[in-house]
Amino acid sequence: MVVIGVDPHKRTHTASALEPGTHRVLDSIEIEATLAGYRRLLRWASRFDQRRWAVEGARGFGRHLTGWLLARGELVHDVPSTATARVRELSRGGRRKNDVIDAASAASVALLAGDANPVRGEDLTTVLGLLDERRANLVAQRTRSVNQLHALLRDLVPGGARNALTAAAAAKVLAGLRPAGPVEATRKAIARDLVAEVRDLHARIKKVTAEMLHVLAEHGTRLTELDGVGPVVAARLLGRTGHARRFASASAFANYAGVAPVEVASAQKARHRLPRGGDRQLNLALHVVALTQVRMRASAGRGYYDRKIGEGKTHNEAMRCLKRRLADRVWRTMIADEWRAGAGPGGHSGAALSSSAAGSTPNTSSSDSHFPDPPPLSLRLQIQPLDRHRGTPACPESLGCPGFRGVG
Repeated sequence: MVVIGVDPHKRTHTASALEPGTHRVLDSIEIEATLAGYRRLLRWASRFDQRRWAVEGARGFGRHLTGWLLARGELVHDVPSTATARVRELSRGGRRKNDVIDAASAASVALLAGDANPVRGEDLTTVLGLLDERRANLVAQRTRSVNQLHALLRDLVPGGARNALTAAAAAKVLAGLRPAGPVEATRKAIARDLVAEVRDLHARIKKVTAEMLHVLAEHGTRLTELDGVGPVVAARLLGRTGHARRFASASAFANYAGVAPVEVASAQKARHRLPRGGDRQLNLALHVVALTQVRMRASAGRGYYDRKIGEGKTHNEAMRCLKRRLADRVWRTMIADEWRAGAGPGGHSGAALSSSAAGSTPNTSSSDSHFPDPPPLSLRLQIQPLDRHRGTPACPESLGCPGFRGVG
């Protein structure tokens, strides 16, 4: 099967077709990033009866082309730019770089089956991701408006307004003000506009949250059954993760979310440091769940946190261990949801068993008797791991994580 690598840019895309085995460039083409250019690219690729695509940055400049190809039944893989850079440096040398070489490097990554990940069509997880981003923007905008309102009331009222300021409270304060002069009148008028703006933003946030609830019900996820996971957090977890089966293990998901400790070893010395990479929004969602469970004295997460504190861990160390275990719990819940949706009728798009990108749930020291059972062996053998996310240690002994049971 010929692999066609694509190096996308804002105005143009360059594609190179590589021959399997030899990695020899068969042909290259440069097109404009337009629908006419896409059709020209597909006509050029039609000479290869068996083909698949490797798009560098399929969620960036190549997003539109990737969706267009998927809609026409093409098999597309996403290749990170870091992987193409490694292949280009090792195979070409001399730091030579152009669009044709970049496209060929993306195809080489897909041929080596290293960091290339299969891309699936957009589904309800994409909808949740869009709603989560919209809600986050509305909340940030409301926060800015409330801060501006605080600043105006500070100049209009002695001592300013209370910290927990609402639109109703601000309107009540403004109703009792009698401006003395044009300056105070202008401040009051702007403050009234801000009150109306805050009310409008609050209504929009409620509407987006209601849409999240509707989509989550249609998705059928069980994430909301976990302690500390509400509809907003569940929408972020699903929207940022997409299909959980694209991760080969819970450790790979934890590494992607930035909650897996990073091993730094040399000779006989080994240590683990705090991870700084990963999806920071996913990291934040898991942090919110961890904080909520710690405040719930009856939760399994609070019991685990107390045990870590009793072992001499600091608050931050215990929270890191808890977040790492929560990543296991969340990933396995999403895996169970996808198996349930894919095995029965009416499963959402992308949940078919034949399109899975991960194997069975791994057996680790963090396994929980309440975790969803892995699928039958006969089904697991049908699944080939298409992506090779690098796993990381569940949690080193130095952080005191082994022995965790049942965060729920």
